[in-house]
Amino acid sequence: MPTQAKMNKVTELKEKLERSSIALTTSCTNINVNELNELRKRTREAGVEFIIIKNTLMHLAADAAKKPQVKEIVQGPTAIAFGYAEPVDVAKAVQEYITSTRSELTIQGAVIGDGPVLPASDVIRLASLPPKPQLVAQLLGQIQAPIYGLLNVLNGPLWNFGGLLQARIQQMESAGEVASSVATEDAAEVTAEDDAPAAEATAEDDAPAAEATAEDDAPAAEAT
Repeated sequence: MPTQAKMNKVTELKEKLERSSIALTTSCTNINVNELNELRKRTREAGVEFIIIKNTLMHLAADAAKKPQVKEIVQGPTAIAFGYAEPVDVAKAVQEYITSTRSELTIQGAVIGDGPVLPASDVIRLASLPPKPQLVAQLLGQIQAPIYGLLNVLNGPLWNFGGLLQARIQQMESAGEVASSVATEDAAEVTAEDDAPAAEATAEDDAPAAEATAEDDAPAAEAT
């Protein structure tokens, strides 16, 4: 049966897991007290709590905090870093300590919020990211650059664009005049074609009348 002290420790770890933005675990073999104190000092400056834990208690706390995935990164002698601000700062603080002191600590993995487990390789890449203000500045720069370029394109040759637009209007007007002229010529041709049969029909109608008049005049001439 667990003792009250162990139950209290589980409750403490559960609360830390629930409040933390990231829980990052490392191995803690071959690390002496001086190294541990130096590591805690450096990580504390980044707002990180670095604790040596007992795996069984951490497993119980993970289940109680409804973050069972944390148990996957608690294997063997383990220390855990709880961060309550930017996850990048926690990963950076631990990784910088390891590289600068050539410590034998190795990162096992991390859990950010309620997310899945990040393997050690992803945590190291996370640590290599620039601080959040710098990331925000870079992102804004990337967003603004195309906008500025578009504004330059729009504003710079605007008068040229107006000239091109006017030229296009004139071209369309000229095309309209040509079309109107063609339409007039087509209409004249159609009228001429329509008048030709009428003229032919009039001529044909007049011919029999002329013949009849000539025939009527012939007997009169003979009688005279």
